Amino acid sequence: MNKGRRKMLTAAAATAVAAPLATETTGFSQGKKLTGKKVHYRGGKKPERKPGELPPLFSGAVSYGNLLFIAGKGAHFEGDIKAHTKHVLDEIEKELVNAGSSMDKVLKANVYLADGKDYQAMNEVFRGRFGEEPPVRTTIAAAWVPGNSLVEIDVIAYI
Repeated sequence: MNKGRRKMLTAAAATAVAAPLATETTGFSQGKKLTGKKVHYRGGKKPERKPGELPPLFSGAVSYGNLLFIAGKGAHFEGDIKAHTKHVLDEIEKELVNAGSSMDKVLKANVYLADGKDYQAMNEVFRGRFGEEPPVRTTIAAAWVPGNSLVEIDVIAYI
């Protein structure tokens, strides 16, 4: 490798390492300082725990700076894939609004189907729920979806 190319690659690597550090301290393109991790509770209040009670396994919604991460939502009732998908998307929308975001601000969605055969029917309900510019999406048929839910969806949005 010639010296000029090595110098260019070294500079590129240094920039790649420095960029996330700069983003952490200055915020994204808005120039805001990022605040740290914040857990968003439905109703705005942290639930009280009894003495000796262990903390929950996960948080339903967490933000860092202006990014919002919503944990996977499922539908734990008898019904078909369309009913389950609608319920899950409605629950996600409630979490987004509670945290100061919206369906239009979702950047990424992960969809986990209990059965790949439900892909088309799930899409019928999913289409249009995120506005004119839908988020990036990954959809898989999972070996296991918790409970009796036919679908689980998690999202990343901005506030």
